[in-house]
Amino acid sequence: LLYLVTFLSSSPVRHGFVNHSSPLSALCTLAALPRLQPPKSPRMEGVAPAISLLRPRASARSPILLAADSSAARRSTGARGRDMGPRRSVEASPSGAERSTVWKHGNAGTASRRSGITRLPKLGPGVSTKRTGRSKDPVINYDVSHHRAVAAVRLLRTEKGKAFVDLLNETTDDSGENEMGYVERTLGFSTRHLEDRDIRLVTVIVAGTVRWKRYLDYLIMSLCSEEKLFREMEPLLLQILRIGFFEILKLEVPAYAAVDENVRLAKVALRPGAGNMVNAILRKLVSLKETNSLPLPKIEGDDRAQARAISITYSHPVWMVRRWFRYLGKDEALRLMNWNNSDPHFSLRVNTSKGYTRADLVKRLESLQIHYEESIMDEFVHIREGMQAVIQAGLLKEGMCAVQDESAGKKPLKSFSFHFQLSLVVCAVDPQPGETIVDCCAAPGGKTLFMASRLSRQGKIWALDVNKGRLRILKDTAKLHGLDEMIIDVHADLRQYAEDTSAKYDKVLLDAPCSGLGVLSKRADLRWNRQFEDLEELTCLQDELLDSASMLVKPGGILIYSTCSIDPEENENRITAFIERHPEFVPQSVCGYVPAEFVTEEGFYSSRPTKHSMDGAFAARLIQSMH
Repeated sequence: LLYLVTFLSSSPVRHGFVNHSSPLSALCTLAALPRLQPPKSPRMEGVAPAISLLRPRASARSPILLAADSSAARRSTGARGRDMGPRRSVEASPSGAERSTVWKHGNAGTASRRSGITRLPKLGPGVSTKRTGRSKDPVINYDVSHHRAVAAVRLLRTEKGKAFVDLLNETTDDSGENEMGYVERTLGFSTRHLEDRDIRLVTVIVAGTVRWKRYLDYLIMSLCSEEKLFREMEPLLLQILRIGFFEILKLEVPAYAAVDENVRLAKVALRPGAGNMVNAILRKLVSLKETNSLPLPKIEGDDRAQARAISITYSHPVWMVRRWFRYLGKDEALRLMNWNNSDPHFSLRVNTSKGYTRADLVKRLESLQIHYEESIMDEFVHIREGMQAVIQAGLLKEGMCAVQDESAGKKPLKSFSFHFQLSLVVCAVDPQPGETIVDCCAAPGGKTLFMASRLSRQGKIWALDVNKGRLRILKDTAKLHGLDEMIIDVHADLRQYAEDTSAKYDKVLLDAPCSGLGVLSKRADLRWNRQFEDLEELTCLQDELLDSASMLVKPGGILIYSTCSIDPEENENRITAFIERHPEFVPQSVCGYVPAEFVTEEGFYSSRPTKHSMDGAFAARLIQSMH
């Protein structure tokens, strides 16, 4: 490095290039040359190695970033996802004797103007100017654990709100390649292709790490030499440590494998020093685990202090813990948090509208060697593992079934998510042939499709949603299931639609936006994305939507209100407030529409994770008087 600085600073003209404003800008130019010979300078005699030896090898584990000034020459840590300085990656020639460089930052002209270069060297045929992530032949690193690299990058994107926690996903055939594009842009290299088993591992690691984030961070901070080290830790380094802690503590991955693979990832993706830090912290964790002396908080003191300690041990926000203590009691709250931290199970609904039966679905699952449990409802089958096998076998593309996914209602899927508890909500609606029904917040479409399948080709369903893109996907899915002729999509805000239309419907379903506190086991990141203040905003929105939905009900018609929350403020209290504003509506018991075990004393539908071993949900039937 000393040689390069001296050489570039003291040489007015080298290799036909004029002097640059800084040694670094000259280095940007000289680095593009196929080979550089050092000048013979008395001052550097005995110090300077050949410049070719300073070039990184083809197997170099870290990307090199070159920029026209020192402020732009930054090393990617993963926090920014992708540095804006020019990037150079190295590829080895077949013989290994010569190495060529690949510039991947804009085009040659703009790069030269930014760096102060007056003219560019003639690049050889092996030199590309394509941007990183778009090259057909990306730099592939076979040394690192590919699924851990993908998981680390996905965790970074999840924390920024630019990715979902669940599957990578199954919506496109090239989803694995897309994920590798993110890895290459963030880490500077790609890893080998993700297979089905790798995708499952990424899903488990990402969801589990997010779910246990508060607990893992407490332990990481406890094992750091000082709290400041944890607070100022690079985001990518923190994600790698979280993965290692989760694997050792929750997945029971052999300690030597978890330590070795995560240390290697830190060294390659960051720098050797980061790998040494990961090695020290993970080995300390292993030692504490083996002696059963992990530094966990003591549950003692007043209610507030106990809630803080429990929020760490069970990895939940403090406000949730305190709220559940108040509404459910301590023991019930602890059982609920255990449920939220458990692995979710999924529900498959057979598509009876295309002539399939549950026996057909069960036969296919058995042929795929997927363990299943038959539901109390004829159309449903429960599975805990084997989702990728179901997807790869084409059960969804054939339209045989719809599949449960942990991001239901948020991410558009070709194979729509379908909460089992929402099927009971549809039972509370009780769609009958010939009826007109409006689904006020229809996307992603699970309830809409199920109701349409119950109409026996007689009747219509208006699928209303404010998101046009999700409505389009809903319509495509309806076509896949052969139900598109029965569903009319309406792109509108319910509040404005109710004001503008004079249409009235036999039944109106409002599955209102809510906190989602009943589905935390399937949506691992939701607990961290909700704040106590959100509840007040949501209850105000729910009141507005209920008032608007009531305007669409014809005299004698039915209004069904539902949520996937277990909080009484979003459920029973909203119905009480609505009836006070609209005395023309009277609650009607759901008894006879859903199994008796789900009927409350007030006649509402309610499912509880700790009571029914399924997601939490709520529904109420309200009938409008004829006058």
